[in-house]
Amino acid sequence: MGITKTAIFTDQDNSLAAIAKALAHPARIAILKHLIKQDSCICGDLVLEIGLAQSTISQHLSVLKQTGLIKGNISGTSVCYCIDTEAWQQANQTFAGLFAAGIPTSNDCC
Repeated sequence: MGITKTAIFTDQDNSLAAIAKALAHPARIAILKHLIKQDSCICGDLVLEIGLAQSTISQHLSVLKQTGLIKGNISGTSVCYCIDTEAWQQANQTFAGLFAAGIPTSNDCC
């Protein structure tokens, strides 16, 4: 979707779509689960944990970082990553808002 088209949607809708896109790959889900489980900064054991090449892990980390779900800092020659708890809570609220709209009661469609 072009940048001009996103302007017709609310900031919340655009945020939800960006987060959903970041979550739309099983490797990124695995990375997030691992970071949550560790509850600390991770500096390099993701390749062994996830089982993908370093370049692939780096690409997935980049997507997650661009979305703001994780943050990273440079420690020597490596970058350490962890969950950005503030962004994670915001994402939780954003998805909760979508699902709080309810479940349609009619099953007459299609």
